[in-house]
Amino acid sequence: MTHLSSSSFFSDFGLLLYLEELNREELIRFKSLLKNETLEPRSCRIPWSEVKKAKRKDLADLMNKYYPGEQAWEVALSIFGKMNLKDLCERAKAEINWTAQTVRPEDTKAREVQGDQEAVLGDGAEYRIQIREKFRIMLDKNHLLGKSENFCHEIAQEGRELLERLFDDVGTEEQPQTVVLQGAAGIGKTTLVRMMMLDWAQGNLYQQKFTYVFYLNAREINQLRERSFVQLLSKDWPSTEGPIEKIMSQPSSLLFIIDSFDELNFAFEEPEFVLCADWTQVHPVSFLMSSLLRKVMLPESSLLVTTKLTAWKKLKPLLKNQHSIQLLGMSEDARQEYIYQFFEDQSWALQVFSSLRSNVMLFNMCKVPAVCWVICNCLEQQMEKGGDIMLTCKTTTSLFACYISNLLTQVDRSFPGLPSQTQLRSLCHLAAKGIWTMTYVFYKENLRRHGLVKSDVSIFLDTNILQKDTEYENCYVFTHLHIQEFFAAMFYVLPSSWNTRDDSLQSFDNLELVLESSSYKDPHLLQMKCFLFGLLNEDRMKQLEETFNCTMSLEVKWTILQWMEMLGNSEQLPSHLVFLELFFHLYETQDDVFVSQAMRYFQKVVINIYEEIHLPLSSFCLKHCQCLRTMKLMVTEVFEKKMLNSSFPPETWAGSHIFHWWQDLCSVLHTNEHLREVILCHSNLDELAMRIFNQELRHPNCKLQKLLLRFTSFPDVCQGISSSLTHNQNLIHLDLKGSDIGDNGAKSLCDALKHPDCKLQNLSLESCDLTTVCCLNISKALVRSQSLLSLNLSTNNLLDDGVKLLCEGLMHPNCNLEKLSLESCGLTVAGCEDLSLVLISNKRLTHLCLADNILGDGGVKLMSEALKHPQCILQSLVLRRCHFTSLSSESLSTSLLHNKSLTHLDLGSNCLQDDGVKLLCDAFRHPSCNLQNLELMGCVLTSACCLDLASAIVNNPNLQSLDLGNNDLQDDGVKFLFEALRHPHCNIQRLGLEHCGLTSLCCQDLSSTLSSNQGLIKISLTLNTLEREEIMKLSEVLRSTECKLQVLGLCKEAHDEETQKLLEAVGSSNLRLAVKQDFNDHEEEDGSWWQCF
Repeated sequence: MTHLSSSSFFSDFGLLLYLEELNREELIRFKSLLKNETLEPRSCRIPWSEVKKAKRKDLADLMNKYYPGEQAWEVALSIFGKMNLKDLCERAKAEINWTAQTVRPEDTKAREVQGDQEAVLGDGAEYRIQIREKFRIMLDKNHLLGKSENFCHEIAQEGRELLERLFDDVGTEEQPQTVVLQGAAGIGKTTLVRMMMLDWAQGNLYQQKFTYVFYLNAREINQLRERSFVQLLSKDWPSTEGPIEKIMSQPSSLLFIIDSFDELNFAFEEPEFVLCADWTQVHPVSFLMSSLLRKVMLPESSLLVTTKLTAWKKLKPLLKNQHSIQLLGMSEDARQEYIYQFFEDQSWALQVFSSLRSNVMLFNMCKVPAVCWVICNCLEQQMEKGGDIMLTCKTTTSLFACYISNLLTQVDRSFPGLPSQTQLRSLCHLAAKGIWTMTYVFYKENLRRHGLVKSDVSIFLDTNILQKDTEYENCYVFTHLHIQEFFAAMFYVLPSSWNTRDDSLQSFDNLELVLESSSYKDPHLLQMKCFLFGLLNEDRMKQLEETFNCTMSLEVKWTILQWMEMLGNSEQLPSHLVFLELFFHLYETQDDVFVSQAMRYFQKVVINIYEEIHLPLSSFCLKHCQCLRTMKLMVTEVFEKKMLNSSFPPETWAGSHIFHWWQDLCSVLHTNEHLREVILCHSNLDELAMRIFNQELRHPNCKLQKLLLRFTSFPDVCQGISSSLTHNQNLIHLDLKGSDIGDNGAKSLCDALKHPDCKLQNLSLESCDLTTVCCLNISKALVRSQSLLSLNLSTNNLLDDGVKLLCEGLMHPNCNLEKLSLESCGLTVAGCEDLSLVLISNKRLTHLCLADNILGDGGVKLMSEALKHPQCILQSLVLRRCHFTSLSSESLSTSLLHNKSLTHLDLGSNCLQDDGVKLLCDAFRHPSCNLQNLELMGCVLTSACCLDLASAIVNNPNLQSLDLGNNDLQDDGVKFLFEALRHPHCNIQRLGLEHCGLTSLCCQDLSSTLSSNQGLIKISLTLNTLEREEIMKLSEVLRSTECKLQVLGLCKEAHDEETQKLLEAVGSSNLRLAVKQDFNDHEEEDGSWWQCF
């Protein structure tokens, strides 16, 4: 047995830490062995009745009581040995030996140890001793407040490891080290850095790195005014150490800890050049803090700053070369263990854990030990009363409302009564202003300013709503940030009787600004806003009215509904982030009627589901969105967790909840009667998730017509979706772009297409990893399918051999296909031979895209010959990036004169040059040319061809759309085009001049054209050099009623602020006109059918 020379070990919660390491079964066995353990003849056994019901902390106290001094530890080591816990024994013995060297100076023997330690520590030993005593007391106080028990489970083991590596590989010789430790309120930042101070003072941490470590706490600093930095540090400096100035001459060996930056009441807006580098000069403490953080003062020193996550945006600009570490709190396993330790009754623990696990928001809150304690404490009281904890755990608002109600019903009999409505309103006003300004510590003057006098404060202290800081005078805080956020939310539902408005804020009493806040711009408002929505629940409001004996108002409901209507009716669809936050808050209400009223304004929603919590939120809100027509989803990471990898019991495993929520979400496919389109893109669904989706898709009430499953995994090789095609006869459009279904998946789809019950009309298999192998199956499906009209096989390695197989089906008389895209399929001139035969024999195919294939002049010649055939009925042909030259112009020109059906021709990104276009213009000018839409982007054209193009515009009454973008036409060439546009015979409605080398010189001609041409409705001038003065002149015409232009392609962001305002004003005065970068609508009318297939 190791000899124990220290009786102070147990005051530092050593035994409790080791009892915390025992799991439930080990703790039961420890108690059983303790029942028979004695240290004869010095002690007696602890009564079994007390041992049996004792929790870990109570058990440690009992052992200290019955086995004083070293005896308790001797008993513990003896039992650990009997339990064969060798590792625990060895660690405990090592810690005892170490503790024996750091005993208190009151003990005579300890003074000898202390003298030896001082010899080891050298200079600064007195300072270390003072720090050691100060921070031991601080941690003991936390223990008395019940905080260390929350903290030790996660931090005692992992925290020390984190501290040891906190400054590893941070900073350089040129730029010293700054580490930021950030995390949620109550997660253990302050406790961690206080442990750091104690470990350093005990000679156990950073001995080679930092000679001196100084601790600066925000609450203390806030109460100081002017002083020098040396004076600020001197509060902990022993007079026996000599002048503190001496150590400041070696700043590279100093570490300064600034704890709770978020609580500093400073703006930090001083310009850097006015800050203070001299640590002996007297300045306001705000200047000192700013100078230290910005490395103006003592730039060679190291910094450690702790802060709440919400203050990171304020802190980050102050720091140089910082390294940030976020404390994530307790893991899922640790939370489970914590709950099972909190509840001695295992059935209660299981019930609580299951209830919390079913509410992701509450379970996430439990990452913070202090919050986990609040939640467990609340649920324990509910269970003791026989209450339904599932209802309590329904939302965060319901739980915290219950917790606060419990606080007020636990008041001592001597307590004078509940707070009055005036006192409650004053507290809520204080809380709300604090949340808006990120103020979490309040001083006496703050309380007085809000009408809270000593007697008022006493009420909230007695109810444990407010808490007085035991270390720093005149400091008050809410017992937890969430409690402050809850009362801040109550501010908006209490009837207002404020006679004066706080003009200094402009914001916090304005409900609309609360509603418009967002998590990425105003993260500090998020939970308050959540509680505000939760308070809209009438049962919740009634509960609080009874608790506080006060009156609350539901008027905010109508304000929120008006805001929802404005959001739903806005021209721009809200982003997926806006929808997720909206769902987050609406879910908190648990009010079906209200949520239905709020969601009726949305016909389309966009949601990115990347966390488990998003599933229940989305399913709840979408089921109430009865006007929904289009739903766009992205689901990632959610289904990656498997039951085999979970350490939770099967009955509490998260997977059961995940799939239940997913099924709930998918049920909107048949419960929302107006839903017609679902876009599920960039998603990773496992086999069960996909099975659930297909099951809901096959429901007889599902009215879905259009389904886009882009870039989505198919673990069942498309068998489920193929089955859905034969069951759901409303589904007519399926897009699987980017999903790696492969040839096997294509085979499953082809089997469905051949089924008489399949009514699919449009199928896109773009970029689906298809090869020549699947082409025979597709060819057979083309013959058998009675409904398929459009097929997109772009960006698949089909090659000429695959297309040859497709053509067999295309030439069959039973083939009904009208549109086919084979863009980037590896075709050559050989493939064109088969396709040319299709154009002659097929009586239905009207649209063909062959873009991005190396057809060359030979391939284009074959296609041109087919176009001349009288039986060819093709209407649209896309030959963009097909690697042909001006040599093809003659054959194309001839075919245009003979073909009576072709109305759209895309020749973009081919080297036609001016000579080639001049040959084409000979055909364009001919009255027998029926072409309506011509695209010549990037064809290496110059101003030399513009006269011919102008002639074609005037002489061809059919030509309505001409795109000449990405050609060097310049002002001289465009002058001819604008002159043609003013001709009365010109019918051009759409003209593309993007990136054509134009300058302000063309604007006068354009203005004249827009004034006289009544047919031009779209023009693109993007990526041209147009000056503000000329745009100003152009804007006068654009405002005119004579101008019929509807879309002006212009990138507003490419111009200065004044020009942007000018263009905005144009859009406001001419409501028909839209100024935007992309002037294409990507619809069939503008020839973009193949781009949005």
